Amino acid sequence: MSQNEALGVADVHSELGGAARSWRRLMLTNEFGLILLIIVFTVIFATLAPAFLSRFSLFAMGRTMAIDIVIGFSMMVVIVTGGLNLSVGAMAVCAVMFGGWMIEAVGLPLPVAVLGALAMGAALGWINGMVIVKSGIHSFIITLATMSIFFGVMIFLTRAGAFRALPPEVAAFGKAKIGGYLSPLLLVTVVVMLALAYLYRYTALGRRMLAAGASPAAAELSGIRVNRTFVACHVLSGLLATVAGLMLTARTGAAIPSMAGHLGQDWLLPAFLAPVLGGTLLSGGRVSVVGTFLGGALVTILSAGLLLMQVGEFWVKAVLGLLLLLAVFADMARRVYLAKRKMA
Repeated sequence: MSQNEALGVADVHSELGGAARSWRRLMLTNEFGLILLIIVFTVIFATLAPAFLSRFSLFAMGRTMAIDIVIGFSMMVVIVTGGLNLSVGAMAVCAVMFGGWMIEAVGLPLPVAVLGALAMGAALGWINGMVIVKSGIHSFIITLATMSIFFGVMIFLTRAGAFRALPPEVAAFGKAKIGGYLSPLLLVTVVVMLALAYLYRYTALGRRMLAAGASPAAAELSGIRVNRTFVACHVLSGLLATVAGLMLTARTGAAIPSMAGHLGQDWLLPAFLAPVLGGTLLSGGRVSVVGTFLGGALVTILSAGLLLMQVGEFWVKAVLGLLLLLAVFADMARRVYLAKRKMA
């Protein structure tokens, strides 16, 4: 064999080895694992509950999935800083109720009320962020407190009354179907996903958020105003929570104080599950927008499938809680595996 032929064979082996390592690394990602799980559970539920893939079921799952994913995004943008936001549900309900009040009590048009609701969500997020950075207390404690405060003040001001006289366009959007089974709420979620992916990949603000979450001290030394960046993350969380609340309002056709459960607690489990399953590090500094999207989709598929199989709602929550624990342990094992093989 000539020297050139030997070099050619070596190049081929090198390329094959590189391809094999790339495939192995791909298969170890959260995104690949989530896609595989979504396919497996879809096949299982479609076999055991034929109605799982009916047009009505796909439409209902799509509406729920869209909201669950945006809820996950709302938590994700705070987890990236190493913090938490337990008040996502309470902020969403307060913002949506404010929008409903603007329509019914003040008589403002729907677009203005939507902008007002988004502004209220951002303001509540700003309050969270400012209290956290000024007090130095962990966001878990602060948002646990503000969850009750926001919800309690809203109940007092509205006297727990719902706003049901919303424009018909609200319910019409929530009930609309694309192709007979696809909800337009999913399109809203895809737009949000693309916007967040662009934020973290191509903007200076997104890079500052990641840097501040990875190492606040190092980020401060490099000129990043960490406290201001953390506040911006909470403002973004409030905006995204409000988007989820508006989507839920479109699904129900009314702004209801209990739309996200008492104190908004019904949103906590999906809010944590989607980003953690997707690969967003609880310690901060790493975010997976696509992974969060897939994680939220998996949560919805599991919930819908188990309920169609007539499994009690209590057991559904137990399964989702167990899934959260497994996701945390799996992420730890994956990072150890990659570190040992110098693939991280």
